[in-house]
Amino acid sequence: QVQLVESGGGLVQAGGSLRLSCAASGRTFSRYAMGWFRQAPGKEREFVAVINRSGGNTDYADSVKGRFTISRDNAKNMVYLQMNSLKPEDTAVYYCAADYTPLTSHIHLEYDYWGQGTQVTVSS
Repeated sequence: QVQLVESGGGLVQAGGSLRLSCAASGRTFSRYAMGWFRQAPGKEREFVAVINRSGGNTDYADSVKGRFTISRDNAKNMVYLQMNSLKPEDTAVYYCAADYTPLTSHIHLEYDYWGQGTQVTVSS
């Protein structure tokens, strides 16, 4: 069982930055690939970024590539999403998720555990 708690969301102007954090419980955190997803009102949940177990492999949605960076600290059971050059279209609830796999996935149905989400609002 893994419990995930996101933090760091808020209101920011376009061009600004935010750093989201996700705290995970449990002793098996390092066995999970970790992903960030987001969901805007009236839209489906979409993939943002993923990092594999060791942190040596990452992947991003095209819409955030070059602006967002995912990282993890297995010693602290933490995963982060650094978001720079934010745009109004980045406005959404951001979710942290855990996938028990040595690989990485963009598909939200493959993830085993989810946090409650944190709101990010980017004003123009």
